[in-house]
Amino acid sequence: MSPRGVAMPDVRERLFAAAERVLAREGPGALTSRAITGEAGCAKGVLHAHFAGLDEFVADLVLDRFAHTAREAEALPGRAGEGTVAGNLGAVTLALLASGGPTIAGLAMTRPATSLRVRRALEAGAPGFSSIQESITRYLDAEQRLGRLAADTDTAAVALALVGTAHHLLMTGWSGAPDPGEQVQRLIAMLAGAAGSVPDSASANSATE
Repeated sequence: MSPRGVAMPDVRERLFAAAERVLAREGPGALTSRAITGEAGCAKGVLHAHFAGLDEFVADLVLDRFAHTAREAEALPGRAGEGTVAGNLGAVTLALLASGGPTIAGLAMTRPATSLRVRRALEAGAPGFSSIQESITRYLDAEQRLGRLAADTDTAAVALALVGTAHHLLMTGWSGAPDPGEQVQRLIAMLAGAAGSVPDSASANSATE
């Protein structure tokens, strides 16, 4: 345990990771300031030294994980032409599901002050669903230019379907619910097939003919 008066590097991330472990192991009902700091191995007052309270902490946890996934999604257009369209879409969508996780997102929804803080931050431009959707659209546009998607594919609609589904699964997940990753993969397979995407090997073969 860190002694009093000794600064801890990356204390926010340390507390966030500890909260995720408590949630995964014991569920939302066990998430208290004491449980988080105990899991993180730091003094009990550390959380309140960095956050106004548990509501603010949970909101910042959700926003931090969304921002991380948004940064991953920003790199997606640069991967156009690599791997498969379905594989690339699956990676970023599954990352979005993991970023908040149904348990964390559900916890935020049950705390009105937390939910309000998250909504206001997203409305003010914090990275979230909208920025991820825009990155996916840019990626699909790039794949369309490379001929790996049908020219008449509505790329914005495909991106909306993916992000909207991930949002729904995050907000409605519960313990014992069907695996959200499996549901997303089925949707991606359907969308990729409807968009006329081709495997990487097929596109490479056509380029050499």
